[in-house]
Amino acid sequence: MLDLAIIIVNYNTCALLRDCLNSVFASEGDTSYRVCVVDNASADGSVDMVRREFPQVDLIASPVNGGYPYGNNVGLRHLGFHDQATDGVSMAPRFALLLNPDTIVPPTALADMLAFCEARPDCGVAGPKLLRPDGSLDLACRRSFPTPAVSFYRMVGLSKLFPRSPHFGRYNLTYLSPDVVTELDSVVGAFMLVRGAAIAQVGLLDETFFMYGEDLDWAFRIKEAGWKVWYNPAVTVLHYKEAASQHSDKARHEFYRAMAIFYRKHYAAQTAWPIHILVLGGITLRGALAMAGRRFKAWRQRRPHAARTSEQAGA
Repeated sequence: MLDLAIIIVNYNTCALLRDCLNSVFASEGDTSYRVCVVDNASADGSVDMVRREFPQVDLIASPVNGGYPYGNNVGLRHLGFHDQATDGVSMAPRFALLLNPDTIVPPTALADMLAFCEARPDCGVAGPKLLRPDGSLDLACRRSFPTPAVSFYRMVGLSKLFPRSPHFGRYNLTYLSPDVVTELDSVVGAFMLVRGAAIAQVGLLDETFFMYGEDLDWAFRIKEAGWKVWYNPAVTVLHYKEAASQHSDKARHEFYRAMAIFYRKHYAAQTAWPIHILVLGGITLRGALAMAGRRFKAWRQRRPHAARTSEQAGA
């Protein structure tokens, strides 16, 4: 049985995808793996680059951009995983790795992460420490589930004001050392190692999400099935982050939409109606303010250019 299925969903990140694949194929150790790149209708030559430079990759060129969970599910199915939860015998690989194309994987990362999971038979999901290019921690690599309370502290800024507080700092676990192995709620889908047996129990990613939230939802369902989620800082992976979305309006909209989907799916039924209204109203308001702020910033950035153009035209 294959050790590892690696699924990389790509959207217009050709140069980064090349570097990511080079790092994967430079991996050391005895790990057996297959790599499936699912391209979500890129227009930057990504498909041709993979065909030309990485013939060993299973390449699936989707005619549409169906989103991050859609693309990952296409790859997972291709490599033997099933849509529906099943207790039957599976010939799928022992583990699946969701890997973003804007990551660089060190030579021993795959072998070390698999060994980490093997040493913990109850580990259903694991992720490494993710660092940004400037050396800072990608805070999303270790997270708590966004309960109404945790989300509230995040939205009103208490998590940033009191990052060392175990009460207010739960969103990204900023009160914990980033260098300590930790059992937690979720890691991020940029590098999310999932045990095949856990996937067999809970099924694939929820395609109701487009981007953001699907990794949290998967971890939530896997934990509900009795597995544990672990953060392993002994392995460090470089993450350029949001290379495909580039902080687009679509990405911001989907971020807040994902919050609402996750809340409705996992917490709404247990939430008193006054809090329910506040939660949904807060998500809507925060999303609207974020979008308005983005557009105002873009408008201000265009003004000097417009002024210079007018001056040149009148010169």
